[in-house]
Amino acid sequence: MRSIQIYDTTLRDGTQRSDVSLSCDDKLRIARRLDDLGVAFIEGGWPGSNPKDAEFFQRAAEIPWKHATLVAFGSTRRAGILPQEDPNLLALRDALTPACALVGKTWTLHVTEILRTTLEENLCIIEDSVAFLVAAGRRVIYDAEHFFDGYRADPAYAIATLQAAQRGGAEILVLCETNGGALPWQVTETVTAVRAALGADVPLGIHAHNDGECGVANSLAAVLAGVSQVQGTINGMGERCGNANLCSIVPDLELKLGFQALPAGALTQLYDVSHFVAEVANLTPDEHLPYVGQAAFAHKGGIHVAAMRRNQQSYQHIDPTLVGNQMHVIVSELSGRGNLLSKAEEYGLNITDNDSVPQVLNEIKALEARGFSFEAAESSVLLMLRRQQPNYEPPFRLIDFSVMVEHRQGRGIFAEATVKVQIGDTVLHTAADGNGPVAALDEALRKALITHYPIIAEFHLVDYKVRILEGAAATSAVTRVLIDTRYHTQRWSTVGASANIIEASWQALKDSFEYGLTSLKS
Repeated sequence: MRSIQIYDTTLRDGTQRSDVSLSCDDKLRIARRLDDLGVAFIEGGWPGSNPKDAEFFQRAAEIPWKHATLVAFGSTRRAGILPQEDPNLLALRDALTPACALVGKTWTLHVTEILRTTLEENLCIIEDSVAFLVAAGRRVIYDAEHFFDGYRADPAYAIATLQAAQRGGAEILVLCETNGGALPWQVTETVTAVRAALGADVPLGIHAHNDGECGVANSLAAVLAGVSQVQGTINGMGERCGNANLCSIVPDLELKLGFQALPAGALTQLYDVSHFVAEVANLTPDEHLPYVGQAAFAHKGGIHVAAMRRNQQSYQHIDPTLVGNQMHVIVSELSGRGNLLSKAEEYGLNITDNDSVPQVLNEIKALEARGFSFEAAESSVLLMLRRQQPNYEPPFRLIDFSVMVEHRQGRGIFAEATVKVQIGDTVLHTAADGNGPVAALDEALRKALITHYPIIAEFHLVDYKVRILEGAAATSAVTRVLIDTRYHTQRWSTVGASANIIEASWQALKDSFEYGLTSLKS
């Protein structure tokens, strides 16, 4: 089994995403997690570019890394000065990392118009910059920037830049698809040509961007053409459209192509690592990512779920547990009986395929036609299934409620709600104030229920989302309300929908309390 080095550049290239800014502590947390995952290299940043990256390398030098080699990133020297006079190269040397990534120009356009130097001088720049760091005891990974564009423009010169890095002592030559516009067969042809020119034993790497949505495909094409190192980022974070996504590349390499990319058994950490990095970067996880998104193994269509209940290979390309993920069934107006049965089994409900299942299914379809959506409110679905059970007794029944919102001079806006509910043979009538109508309803319902159900005090409303459906209807539009409630580590979501936002909120709020009371009781 051929091994592929995984080179992670989330902490450098990934932070060039437009809405990402990581503190030094953030970068250290992510670096430790990547080390636990078992990547071969972690590129920590550019020590010559900002104080935060300089601090990162200073603190990282004190950490005993288990699997990864820490890499500092920088560019070749400026034209017209010696390596030992170049501040960037000195910062790389002083970062004291075992390895340095050095980026140099490949494309003649960049040499003449960006560096504004000669093609011959650029070759000298590459060679002596690499040699300077090698002489300082650093392993040098040479990143040939814009290599594929440069090779198309002038193949001989592009190869000459790699040979200059070789002469300087570079350990591996990385072909960078910097503009992200190449196609997989172009990558295959170019990597094959480079190997023929340099020799099959020269270690090559690939660094692909995703501007043409081919970052992953181009990386895999390069591996099949003979490269031994793949650079990328967690979740494909990066400048513009992002970098090649390691969360797809790694399982593709190991599960589809038979390469070893991580230590044995580490692949099952991938889902957690993906979500950890998104959380630290303050990004909403993209749940539709292959392999690591919650939707990657989510099944909504009734035909799909029916087949999955017979054989899970029927609509899944891998076992999701191999990457730390899990299969997930969604209930919606597209559902069949299998969706409801699978959801009941998932939550341990003893539901058989009897008349109650089609009743609930029809109710779901009718409610979704009115504006409900149960994909993010599974607790409301489970309540509907429970209510069909012959012995089900709801913990409370609504008699009526009212809400009043007023503006009074000297007090401003305030809300008051009254709730009348029945628990067994007891009728309770309570009132409460709130800073808004939903808060007042929530407080009034709690006051009514808490004497019978003290656990209510530990139910916390943690999220309240409102979506206006058919905005062209203006203030007459149907409003969908989603409420998230937490009890210690448990969390559940319920939904309501109505042209009246207070009624929609009450539906979601009432279901939230009923679900919590019946679930914790059971």
